[in-house]
Amino acid sequence: MLNNKTILITGGTGSFGQKFTKRILNEYKPKKIIIYSRDEYKQYLMKAKFAEFGNKLRFFIGDVRDKERLYRAFHGVDIVIHAAALKHVTVAEYNPIEAIKTNVNGAMNIIDAAIDRDVKQVVALSTDKAVNPINLYGATKLVSDKLFVSGNAYAGGTKTTFSVVRYGNVTGSRGSVVPFFKKLIEKGEQALPITDYRMTRFWITLDQGVDLVFRALSEARGGEIYVSKIPSYKITDLAKAMKSDVELSEVGIREGEKLHEVMITEEDSRLTYDYGDHYIIYPHFDWWDIEKHFKKGGQLVKEGFRYSSDNNEQWLSEDDMRIKLKDIEIVY
Repeated sequence: MLNNKTILITGGTGSFGQKFTKRILNEYKPKKIIIYSRDEYKQYLMKAKFAEFGNKLRFFIGDVRDKERLYRAFHGVDIVIHAAALKHVTVAEYNPIEAIKTNVNGAMNIIDAAIDRDVKQVVALSTDKAVNPINLYGATKLVSDKLFVSGNAYAGGTKTTFSVVRYGNVTGSRGSVVPFFKKLIEKGEQALPITDYRMTRFWITLDQGVDLVFRALSEARGGEIYVSKIPSYKITDLAKAMKSDVELSEVGIREGEKLHEVMITEEDSRLTYDYGDHYIIYPHFDWWDIEKHFKKGGQLVKEGFRYSSDNNEQWLSEDDMRIKLKDIEIVY
């Protein structure tokens, strides 16, 4: 699938990008991996971390806002994984125009550059916050998702295809709750702040996120949104799993924060198919051809189906999480 391919990862120095790069290098024989990102220091650190792989990796300083730089970087590229975004909910609330420039305009630039440079396949990373968004970050990612799905029509008769993978905050990733709680516990805090005691989240690891992208790369035909089936947990149970005798302090929901992560809405149920360990939401456009694009073996979900962290069939207990946390990679 990825052997002898040139792969470019936008935002490639992030948690996902580094894990994805490591998995590709260990499991495939790519021709080249291009890390495209803005932060020269993070690129310096990543280059040192992957020094053993030598010329397999290239590092491009660039911003997805810069279309000319993308055109240069995409030259000769077979596959693009679009992971770059301004992701912090509260930061986006106070800097909405900057979030739009990166998350929306950047997506448009990726689409144009991919088509014009004959990139074969683009997989864009999405988020639960793009579903019924209540914050600016989620709204920009909803627009981004729509752009990538419609990019298949925009591509016309070219060979470029676009698909999306959607999941929530990765457990242990930079900015997620696990490293936040861990820092407080290491500082000796006896109480952990909980925004709302009712809050639930999905549990997904970096490896599971990479697996979902691999799935899209192996089978997507254009326009699909992939969603993994993963367990849910209560934030209060997570805190107790990390420190059994911890006290909890309810501090109130932050700007733009949701009580629960929603991956698939009732409105999407008419287009959602269950494939056992994942769902696919198909597009509803004239250009989408069921004979050409539909993956066989799926079962249409029931009308009114909703996939949310509060109504999930799979749940993790405190003990479950206590075991899983031992193997979680924590990124600060």
